[in-house]
Amino acid sequence: MEDGVILQEKLSPQRFWQLTSLGAICFVGLWTAAALAGLTSPQFLPTPWAVLDRFVTLWSEPFAGAVLHEHVLASMRRFFLGFGFAVLVGLPLGLLMAWFQPIDRLITPLFETIRFVAPIAWIPFAALWFGTGIGGPVLIIFMGAFPPVLINTYRGAKFVDKRYLEAASTLGASHWRNISQVLLPAALPSIVSGLRISAGLGWQSLVGAELIVASSGVGYLMVRGQASISTATVMSGMIAIGMIGLILDILIRRLQQVVEARRGL
Repeated sequence: MEDGVILQEKLSPQRFWQLTSLGAICFVGLWTAAALAGLTSPQFLPTPWAVLDRFVTLWSEPFAGAVLHEHVLASMRRFFLGFGFAVLVGLPLGLLMAWFQPIDRLITPLFETIRFVAPIAWIPFAALWFGTGIGGPVLIIFMGAFPPVLINTYRGAKFVDKRYLEAASTLGASHWRNISQVLLPAALPSIVSGLRISAGLGWQSLVGAELIVASSGVGYLMVRGQASISTATVMSGMIAIGMIGLILDILIRRLQQVVEARRGL
């Protein structure tokens, strides 16, 4: 992955977009050829233009109780709640674990056990506890997004140059000022990097949750599309998921670039 990033940095923007466009054209071309070859029914493998037509139609005609943008808004509301809770808990907890060794030793064993449980494994509990209400998806998103926030915050704060901390303590800085004015600024690049990973995992967790424990959202739309044997509807949902995920990644990547530029990285 790192090698791929280095290669992209060496390409000119024009060349990069040329290769990106070529890859997209090849994919659509293969998809079109497979659909027109008649290897399977159009109901199960529609053409790209049939999916595009269905995608546009879903924005104006309700399906599964709502039009597409209403399903998208329902998914985004759940995502930002779960992701927001993950940041609100993971960021301060990571800083506290890095500064106070007793808290680190108290939290680490439990956290190391929980973080290896896949977010999808929480779906049965979410269904039992919350049914199809908003709490279930939010819990699953939180369990997907929380570990990267905590880990990157902890690691970023843990590897802060000790000289800065010693200088602050020598000047009479309290624990709170050390955490808020030394650890947090120094760990910020690592924290933002963790947010990017966290957002991706949280968004993936949301879609998995909506497939089972939701009565609205893009994942729910896809389930209903499958039930009505409408592959174009399912693929329209996948397109919406991919587009939103890409936008989230671009926004956080831009934030990461701003933070790194200000710190001279």
